[in-house]
Amino acid sequence: MPLVKLKVTAARPGTVNFELDIQKEHTNRLNILHGGTLACMTDLGGSLAVASRGLFATGVSTDLSVTYLNSGGKIGDTIRAEVTCDKFGKTLAYTSIRFTNTQNELVARGSHTKFVALAWKDPQNITDELSPKPEKPASS
Repeated sequence: MPLVKLKVTAARPGTVNFELDIQKEHTNRLNILHGGTLACMTDLGGSLAVASRGLFATGVSTDLSVTYLNSGGKIGDTIRAEVTCDKFGKTLAYTSIRFTNTQNELVARGSHTKFVALAWKDPQNITDELSPKPEKPASS
């Protein structure tokens, strides 16, 4: 399932937004968005969310699920996603994703769990994002 036209539209530590303009190769025999496309986007999105926290190697998948709620659209429509790294531990990272269609309706939601224990050792990690940020003192 080629996702070469997927565009990241926003990224910050722990959250990534992206979108895909639906092409023929993303659809099923009914000419609507194929559920497999959303599953691929859930997999890729989970890895992007983990990478946004500073890991260069994003580990391996241990669990992936997608709940389909509405049609994602047809050729020419755009599917949008927001993925969040909900928990970022030493062994596992848990991510969740929400997909919306052109009308901003919730199309699907998913989750992706990644085994990251070995990924912590990669020398290309961006350690600033891996460390907890100090809380800013409340202004008086």
